[in-house]
Amino acid sequence: MTRINLTVDGAKVADDVEPRMLLVQYLREKLGKTGTVIGCDTSNCGACTVHLDGTSVKSCNVLAVQADGSEVTTIEGLAGTYDGGDLHPVQEAFRECHGLQCGFCTPGMIMQTTALLAENPDPSEEEIRLGLEGNLCRCTGYHNIVKAVQHAAAQGQTEGAGS
Repeated sequence: MTRINLTVDGAKVADDVEPRMLLVQYLREKLGKTGTVIGCDTSNCGACTVHLDGTSVKSCNVLAVQADGSEVTTIEGLAGTYDGGDLHPVQEAFRECHGLQCGFCTPGMIMQTTALLAENPDPSEEEIRLGLEGNLCRCTGYHNIVKAVQHAAAQGQTEGAGS
């Protein structure tokens, strides 16, 4: 076992973990952060996307021990970083624009979107599609997801992105 210390959604945590435990497993199994979805375990789908020290990462591709000393923001913590815990503006844009169907990919899409908008607050449609290409959706055909990102950008709703 290896001792790790990190901050997850603003709370400091310390745990003993197996050196081979994935960050996604740690978040879900040890901390109950089930909004971070296990989709493929191969880093292909992006459903497990979180922010690690402000950078968007697929948490099935990171060992928990690699996150030692880091700050992690999950979909559950994203709202908490904005306006007293209300929905983050990107979450609200996905809701308003019907940027989801089954919802399985939605946490990863939202986390990737906030990172994209932090880097580029006014992306073109092509830049949005390129920015989200590592996140797969099997239901929507991406049309409403792109609309949601455009809506968030048009509203200037990028505060808290990359948190």
